Amino acid sequence: MASNVNPTVRRRRLGQELRRLRELKGMTAEEVAERLLVSQSKISRLENGRRSISQRDVRDLCGVYEVDDHRIVDSLMQMAKDSRQQGWWHAFGDIPYSVYIGLETDAASLRVYESLIVPGLLQTREYAQAVIEGMWPEATSIDVDKRIQIRLKRQDRLTDPVNPLRFWAVIDEALLRRVVGNRQIMTAQLEHLAHLSEQPHVTLQVLPYDAGAHPGMYGKFAILEFHDALDASVVYLEGVTSDLYLEKANDVQSYTVMYEHLRAKALSAELSRAFIHEVADGYRD
Repeated sequence: MASNVNPTVRRRRLGQELRRLRELKGMTAEEVAERLLVSQSKISRLENGRRSISQRDVRDLCGVYEVDDHRIVDSLMQMAKDSRQQGWWHAFGDIPYSVYIGLETDAASLRVYESLIVPGLLQTREYAQAVIEGMWPEATSIDVDKRIQIRLKRQDRLTDPVNPLRFWAVIDEALLRRVVGNRQIMTAQLEHLAHLSEQPHVTLQVLPYDAGAHPGMYGKFAILEFHDALDASVVYLEGVTSDLYLEKANDVQSYTVMYEHLRAKALSAELSRAFIHEVADGYRD
C-alpha cells in the first residue's frame, strides 16, 4: 500500500459513497441500523467519516443496499482497507484533533480566521511552546513537546516544494498585541509572520481594532477545500473537549460569505505586512 494514502480522506470519501447508496435505496439510517442490529449513531459516524470503516462493515452495508456489481463492492472494500492505514500523525499516539490533521494534510487550500492566537501553521517554535504551556497548564513536559512536534510537522504543508498548501489567514489585531511568552518571542514571531506573508501561496490580512464589529466576533474558524471535486469542503470549529466539522453545502456557504466580509474589512496584504512590522518594532523598542 502506498505510503501517501490519507486515511482520513479515504474514510470521508467512502462514507459519502455509502450514504449515496443508502439514499438510492430509499432507506433511513435508522432502518439500516435496525437491519444490521447496530446503533443508528454507528451508521452516522460511518457515513460522516468520523469512524474507521472495516471491510466487514462495507460488505454488510452493500448487502443491505443490494449492490450486485462486484466492481463497486471491490472498490469500496479497497477504500475501506486504505482508510485503515495510518497517517504520519499516528506515530505521536492518541491526538484529540487527528481528524483535522488528516484533512489539513490533504487539503488544497485553507482559509482561517483567528482572533487570539497566531494560526498554528504560522507559529515559531518558541511561540508555539508558550501558547501550549499557557493553554494547557497541567500538561507534562512530554505532552508539551509532543504538541510542539506535531505543530511543526504540520507546517511542512506550507514549505512543500511540489504541492504547497494555499493558505489565507485573516487575523485580528488583538493577537499581535497579546504578549505570548515575552517581547523577544513576539518580535521573532511577528517577523516570521511578515516573512511568510511574502510567499506567493500565503496571504495574510490584519483586521484592525478600528474595523469595528465584524462576523468573526462569533469566534475562530477554518475552511478546508480539496483538489478532488468528490471531497466536499469542510468548515472546522475547534472546541475545548470536542470539535465540530460542518460539511453541508449551506453551512459551508454561510462561512464562506462570512470570510469574504472579513477579507473586505481587513487591511490589504501589503498594508497588513507594514502593520505587522510596525507592531514588531514596538516590541523591539
